[in-house]
Amino acid sequence: MKTEDDNFIFDKPHKEDLVFQVKKVITRIQSINYKRMLNKLPHFENNKKYYVSLCGIFKNEAPYLKEWIEYYKIVGVDHIYLYNNNSDDNFMEIIAPYVDEGFVTLVDWPYNQKQMEAYKDCAKRFRSETYWLGFIDIDEFVVPVVDDNIKSFFKRFNDRPSVLLYWRMFGTSGIKERDIQNTLVTESFVSSWPKYDDIGKCFLNTNYEISDKQPILHHMLWTRYKGKDYPPVNCFDNVCPRDWYNPVPNNKFPIQINHYVLKSYNEYLAKVKKSDVFFKSNPKGQEHFQRHEKRSTGTDTEIQKYVGELKQAMKLK
Repeated sequence: MKTEDDNFIFDKPHKEDLVFQVKKVITRIQSINYKRMLNKLPHFENNKKYYVSLCGIFKNEAPYLKEWIEYYKIVGVDHIYLYNNNSDDNFMEIIAPYVDEGFVTLVDWPYNQKQMEAYKDCAKRFRSETYWLGFIDIDEFVVPVVDDNIKSFFKRFNDRPSVLLYWRMFGTSGIKERDIQNTLVTESFVSSWPKYDDIGKCFLNTNYEISDKQPILHHMLWTRYKGKDYPPVNCFDNVCPRDWYNPVPNNKFPIQINHYVLKSYNEYLAKVKKSDVFFKSNPKGQEHFQRHEKRSTGTDTEIQKYVGELKQAMKLK
């Protein structure tokens, strides 16, 4: 089983036998046809209230919300739709100022383990307000690498129905316990996988409907327009009709999603002891921890260009 290639560590190992090679050839041909179809789609003018917005769902993540929100204000997100899934911590104390200023729309979502349904609700309810809508978790930070602003990246993709951005997975950086109130996630953790994960998250062009071809839509968001289904393109504008097919020209990615899946060891232990928006009983234990930690043999500091401004916004030393 092959676990990685030159650019990616595979989320699911590939058995690259003859059957797989045949599927790969077929997928390449399909990709060419899909690209022709995509290039014939109409151009939509940006006449909506917001250009780039996020949809996030959270459950008892109050300590992390302020940094996450302030970061996205800095990198150019226009608005955030936050779905509260039965939180009983002090989340409202954190979010209230952003709701008052109009940067955050707060939605009560009392349905347990209904994350995908929340995303679909957000797309349906707010599609008239924003051109691009990304489905991003509270431990994920979209980092423009070539650009300094998220908008600049997406302006090159206005004629695409959905865009896939890849995860850069982060480890603990050897930190067992962290002062959550006085340190930043984005500054504390720099140890990362030396290659990208071959899955990530998608941004939806809301001029298109969400297709039902892929149930876990944030990893592989197919769209529909006038009865036809379209796969996402990745951050290099290459078509990705399968979750294992990710054509990239090199390892110089123009944008990435920093996924702080572990944080410190004690934060990870606290996370796996509770349910969340997807799992009723969290199955991610020591095996999951070791898989991500032992692969974190690289260092990634792309997000550090925003840390100074983020510290000022957070009023940290």
